[in-house]
Amino acid sequence: MAEPLISVLIDTYNHERYIEQAIVSVLEQDFPPGEMEIVVVDDGSSDATPSIVEKFLPRVRYIRKQNGGQASAFNLAIPQLCAPIVAFLDGDDWWAKRKLSAVAEAFEANHRIAAVGHGFFEVRDTEPPREMIVSVKNRQLDLSSLDSARVADAGITLLGTSRLSIRRKILNQIGVLPEELVFCADLPIIACALALGGAVILDRPLCYYRIHPGNMCAHDRADLARLRRNFDVTEFFLKYIPEKLAEFGISREVSGTLLATMKFELERSKAQFGIGGRREVLRTELQRFHSYYQRPSLGYKLFEALVCACALILPPRNFYQLLHWYGRNNFARLRSTFGKAEPKVPPAFFQRLPVSPSDLQSDRT
Repeated sequence: MAEPLISVLIDTYNHERYIEQAIVSVLEQDFPPGEMEIVVVDDGSSDATPSIVEKFLPRVRYIRKQNGGQASAFNLAIPQLCAPIVAFLDGDDWWAKRKLSAVAEAFEANHRIAAVGHGFFEVRDTEPPREMIVSVKNRQLDLSSLDSARVADAGITLLGTSRLSIRRKILNQIGVLPEELVFCADLPIIACALALGGAVILDRPLCYYRIHPGNMCAHDRADLARLRRNFDVTEFFLKYIPEKLAEFGISREVSGTLLATMKFELERSKAQFGIGGRREVLRTELQRFHSYYQRPSLGYKLFEALVCACALILPPRNFYQLLHWYGRNNFARLRSTFGKAEPKVPPAFFQRLPVSPSDLQSDRT
């Protein structure tokens, strides 16, 4: 048989409730079966995941290993893939029917790009999807300048694992992933792809991203060990990526701009969970404002001064509860009564939209 065009790599760990749907969504792609291989790498599941995957043999190749985290699973499986394009899928997500066809077309039309990403439906466990996150248009991301890095930072979520397809030669250039990344091992792949050719983002939702209590990056105040591990992994990533990107000629300033949102979200999360005090919150919010906005009016500066005063007066957890309440109730429109500041990245880079029955129907046809 000729070599496949696309290798589908499904990584899984204790996904007995979801793995069958993930595999079936690949088997039902409107893409020639002879042009893809499907590999499932199991990071030592202790539930019924192995027996479920085995039902799909030999159409699916199954690699099982001891538990070591997502990076170790990728490091074992990637060298065993055959195709020039690799499409990743988490075992708790699934794909829209035209995913692989759209990805293959994008690579064919853009010979120099390293990766392809796209929009997605957001799903709460087993509920029907209610929202989708999509780019307002097809666009390209790269790290060619500070402005490009800001845009890439805004759009990086559209390249997350189940949205990510990448040329195998780029994976070869990246090499072995650090196994400290027990989750989010896709992030160094994404960052390096942006440095080594950039990515095309398709303006369509082509996968279903599932949010559930077992998500490795979920924050649970009661699970302090898990919370500490999540912070440690994020801090490792923020240190590792600038060093890795420097190997490909990307400056620290550009890599820091790419990672700005992740850094701010880490600091915000730590403050909410009791790590850091009011001064750290104030510093984070000031840095965040200067990173995202420029040329603020006097009225807007006064509004930000009010926010800073709240950061110094309120305990961090209460301050961020206030910010969340403010965002949930769409009070951001009140800022315009004070004044305006110009976003450094267009605010309409991607949009969160309600899902209609026609959106789901178009996925199935």
